[in-house]
Amino acid sequence: MTTPVAVIGAGPYGLSTTAHLRERGVPVRTFGEPMVSWRENMPSAMVLKSTPAASDISAARPGHTLRDFCLDAGERPLVTDWDLVPAETFVRYGHWFQERLVPDLEQVRVVSVDRAAGGGFELKLDSGEQFRARAVVVASGLHGFAYTPGVLRRVTPDGPSAAGPVSHSSQHTDPGRLAGREVVVVGAGQSALEGAALLAEAGATVRLLARGRRAVGFGAPPDRQPRLRPESPFGRAWSLYAFSYHAQYFRGLPAPLRLHLVRRVLGPLGAWWLRERFEGKVAVSEGHTLRSARVDEDGKVVLSTAAPGGRAAEFRADHVMAATGYRVDLEALEFLGPELRAELARTGGSPRLGADFGSSVPGMYFTGLPAAATFGPVLRFVCGTEWASPRLAAAVAKAYGR
Repeated sequence: MTTPVAVIGAGPYGLSTTAHLRERGVPVRTFGEPMVSWRENMPSAMVLKSTPAASDISAARPGHTLRDFCLDAGERPLVTDWDLVPAETFVRYGHWFQERLVPDLEQVRVVSVDRAAGGGFELKLDSGEQFRARAVVVASGLHGFAYTPGVLRRVTPDGPSAAGPVSHSSQHTDPGRLAGREVVVVGAGQSALEGAALLAEAGATVRLLARGRRAVGFGAPPDRQPRLRPESPFGRAWSLYAFSYHAQYFRGLPAPLRLHLVRRVLGPLGAWWLRERFEGKVAVSEGHTLRSARVDEDGKVVLSTAAPGGRAAEFRADHVMAATGYRVDLEALEFLGPELRAELARTGGSPRLGADFGSSVPGMYFTGLPAAATFGPVLRFVCGTEWASPRLAAAVAKAYGR
């Protein structure tokens, strides 16, 4: 028997897509551990940069917002722009959403996806089951996309690790394991600033190393947002409003411009509430470009940089954390068979998608971060489910006669 649609991933985008497909009567099987990236790749003490209004997972029917979860759990509703959303709360919200709208989630891993003879796809699960699906939606989140600069990767031939000399920020769920140690954090975005603050609060001596000369900055609090500009989930600005609610037009821009905007819009900037936890607690060195890295005879990581004015500088630490974000690379999605990956047309490392979220392989769709290069930066955030999920579900339902 052939399954009409298989959804790979059980984070916000996978769960939201499934909920919208089912509302349209499309039979679907969804695979993955619920909210696994949020549980295993982020510190439990982390706070979401997004406001409560920008943290809702889209559902086709009312009653499944973050506010609804808080009320159901007997907790104070998080509703205003002054309310902070702890990552732990958001993870529980994701589980609550899944239990209500995707109760038959199959918590198994998809090992491989290949073209099936006669059309559709052949999927294999780590349970050993094999089956066919007419369509596949890849909603695997950040899986495989953590980016560590090559200079730092060369220090760790076995790959970054929280227990090794160099790690990626996604590998630190417990900042306390670096208490009492000297740590250099490389980066200037929210993950770098919050990661550095959490490490300092856990008892580490922390220095932030940033490439830009004025790289470290923080957003304006809610009462200092410009009033004569439209509201969006990310703040008041015409551009942010357009990216949030009219993402379909982003696809019409030239590919190089789209890639640039995805990197730069809503780029490195700390949340307003993080400033007091960061300033005075973390040493900052701005304007430094990494040139080389090595581990010395004492086991310290030594970073050599090009500093402002062309001078050379050197930093030594017990550990280096690369808070350098994520870069989509389809080659990292190893569950997609090599022949299937070779068929996928790309924009940069991302799949080239049509207006229906469909790739160059008929019947294969992508949503979430891999779709950002097509539809814009809103697809990098949870609130992007409100724009993406109903449109993707409508396109799949139409394609399969629902």
